[in-house]
Amino acid sequence: MKILDCTLRDGGYYNSWDFSQELVEQYLEAMSAAGVNIVELGLRSLKNSGFKGAAAFTTDDFIRSLPIPEGLTVGVMLNASELVDLTTQTEVLETLFPVSAQESPVELVRIASHVYEFEAALQAVNWLTSKGYRVGFNLMQIADRTEEEVINLARLAKEYPLDALYFADSMGSMYPEDVSKIIGWLRTHWQGALGIHTHDNMSLALSNTKRAIREGVTWVDATVTGMGRGPGNARTEELVIEVAELRGETVNLVPLMSVIRKYFKPMQIKYGWGTNPYYFLSGKYGIHPSYIQSMMSDTRYDDEDLLAVIDYLREEGGKKFSDEILNSARQFYTSEPTGDWSPSEVFADREVLLLGSGPGVQRHRDALERYIRKQKPVVLALNTQANIDAELIDYRIACHPVRLLADVEEHTKLSQPLITPYSMLPNSIKEHLGNKEVKDFGINIENDKFAFGNNFCTTPSSLVMAYAFATVASGSAKRLLLAGFDGYPGKDPRNEEMNNIVLEFRSSDSKVEVLAVTPSQYDVEKRSVYGMV
Repeated sequence: MKILDCTLRDGGYYNSWDFSQELVEQYLEAMSAAGVNIVELGLRSLKNSGFKGAAAFTTDDFIRSLPIPEGLTVGVMLNASELVDLTTQTEVLETLFPVSAQESPVELVRIASHVYEFEAALQAVNWLTSKGYRVGFNLMQIADRTEEEVINLARLAKEYPLDALYFADSMGSMYPEDVSKIIGWLRTHWQGALGIHTHDNMSLALSNTKRAIREGVTWVDATVTGMGRGPGNARTEELVIEVAELRGETVNLVPLMSVIRKYFKPMQIKYGWGTNPYYFLSGKYGIHPSYIQSMMSDTRYDDEDLLAVIDYLREEGGKKFSDEILNSARQFYTSEPTGDWSPSEVFADREVLLLGSGPGVQRHRDALERYIRKQKPVVLALNTQANIDAELIDYRIACHPVRLLADVEEHTKLSQPLITPYSMLPNSIKEHLGNKEVKDFGINIENDKFAFGNNFCTTPSSLVMAYAFATVASGSAKRLLLAGFDGYPGKDPRNEEMNNIVLEFRSSDSKVEVLAVTPSQYDVEKRSVYGMV
């Protein structure tokens, strides 16, 4: 049984492989004490765009600068994509591994390969073994392959002197019975050492690894605190305990617990790896975890965005990560911007009071209600906001499909007409809205832009705040009063996103005067509703 820890390689997707020398040295000591056999110190790569730390290249010189404990095998990972692209394999390999294993601190080279790259990349095995390196192959995204395809992969692998053939649960979508099935298929031809690399989308990484061990797998991967792309992996601090019991050994966990407390827990708080409901859904539906990781680190995506993109990728396919696909997935609407209602019918030359969801509406409710009764503005409420007398609200406005789906039952019970890009919404939402009175005003999303039309608007965001601003401006309102746009507490990144919408609107062609009449953190002119009643 061999435990391979790949924290510095897989965890590098969060911090650009930039680990401090002090961390790496204490990590190595902890691995040796905990009974880990192999450490994969990083990637070995020729690609160099943007800043990446030493573990993105893991050169021999870097490794020689480290105090490698006696008995701990050092490995690096090579992506098969660098072997099957334009340059010949031999040129790539000679550049990446200029000396033999006898002259290098690297003993093990693992090649991470998609199924479609596998046959071509296998040619590298003979070159590496001729140089004295041990070689492992990691098959990625194998979970959705047919029995025939997996058996054929095993048939190809048996022709090469591999030290270990791994399969990776790349999407975190496997259950223990799936692990058992894949092992059975591989064993039809591959009789050498098998390994597994699990992801923890559905909190099954350790369970799947233990099942693999019972089925005869002898190489198992883990990372400290599970640090790894997306939700991360089986946790080293748990796996070493399980394996030590199988080995009948005792291990010293003190250095590992110390390095977790000192380095990895603070990093986990900062970067946020570990499973959550979004990663669970990505595992369940076979969606590449990088989609979730990218959205969670981008303040443009709120909860509704995340769920909408997951739903889109579930239907359209998201096994391969692509920025282009992610951007298109965020455009939730099913047609070109269109509508059949003009907001000028109700807003032209009128004062509009827009009710947000912040606590300012409830806190200053009496003053707001007195103002509405006295001045009679058009009162427009975001989504299902209900912190003032419902009889004083004239219209409601909503645009985000996921938020609409969540609120649709309540919308059908509310008496006010709903302004929404109705004709652009998915049919499922239209059906749920039933006979609800709807004002169909279209929306187009375009970065850094507001534009105002008769039947649709352009906004820089799918947030209902931006849609409401654009709708009011498209209707040629005289003045827009904001209530309940308090902002978020502390240094919540949503404050910047919301404020950017305010600033973009103020710099647009809109002629609408904008005032906040309850407390607001945003860069907008402020007056007190108490001085207006």
